[in-house]
Amino acid sequence: MKNLLLVFIGGGLGSVLRYMISKYLNADSALPFGTFTVNILGSLLIGFVLGWAIRNDQLNSSTTLLIGVGLCGGFTTFSTFSYENFSLLKSGEFYTFFIYLFSSLIFGILSVFIGLSASKLI
Repeated sequence: MKNLLLVFIGGGLGSVLRYMISKYLNADSALPFGTFTVNILGSLLIGFVLGWAIRNDQLNSSTTLLIGVGLCGGFTTFSTFSYENFSLLKSGEFYTFFIYLFSSLIFGILSVFIGLSASKLI
């Protein structure tokens, strides 16, 4: 029951943060900057927090569930990312589609790497 509560709390917080950021950044843009931003920040966060936890021997199931599964899972959104890419393709925005798709993937993976690297500095 404790594990479910940790995921629930982290996921709820992450979802609210995603909603607030996306609502603000997606307001008047052809490119979904809000989803892009939360996915990159979530990648950075999971890299940093889990990297720090591993380095400091603090990685446990509670930390992983609260932050990795809950917060980052609720904060980032692959389903929205996929839908937005589909919508760009459907509307013929091929250039925007390629920019959004590849920049999200490249910057997402790079952000995990940066987060893991930054966690070694502490």
